[in-house]
Amino acid sequence: MSILRRLVAALLLVPIVALAAQAQEYRVQPGDVLQIEVLEDATLNRSAIVLPDGQITLPVAGTFRVAGRSIAQVQDDLARRLAPGFAAAPTVFVSLSALAPRQEPTPPRTIAIFILGAANTPGKVEVAPGSTLLQAIAQAGGLTPFAAKKRIQLRRVDKAGNEQIYKLDLDAIERGVAGGGSTRLVKGDVIVVPQRKLFE
Repeated sequence: MSILRRLVAALLLVPIVALAAQAQEYRVQPGDVLQIEVLEDATLNRSAIVLPDGQITLPVAGTFRVAGRSIAQVQDDLARRLAPGFAAAPTVFVSLSALAPRQEPTPPRTIAIFILGAANTPGKVEVAPGSTLLQAIAQAGGLTPFAAKKRIQLRRVDKAGNEQIYKLDLDAIERGVAGGGSTRLVKGDVIVVPQRKLFE
């Protein structure tokens, strides 16, 4: 029976040890809320929000930086700062009561694509995310009369650095007999518009 109890106790300690390890590894960030407790003086107990500059302000301890430190480091520093006001070293506990709100990255307002060749305004074009091939060409002022509309190329580099080339027939797309005009562009896409050959 004693062996079973020891086994259960050991299993219960596993998540506690894991949480303690995580707390030691965590680094305080601006916006976090710290809970401060001083056993010898309850008037010092309070919650403190980490300011944008990474500091907190507490009675007696003053203003000091906590961002980038572990909870244990903050606790030791606070105890050291409070020590002159006590006959013996104070017992200080610091815990993390709330994490700073994590802001989701905002999507870019525009993405840069490039149009080369027989376009009215070739070069870099800023388009809204999700814009299509036809919309980008229209934004570039359309194509010149010398554009080889049946031989449009969309060049795209994937995450591995490999270039993919898609051949599109803009004439057929405009007539509605071929797809590709609604292809969504991504940042860095290059649209190549060749010039027509002599009898093309």
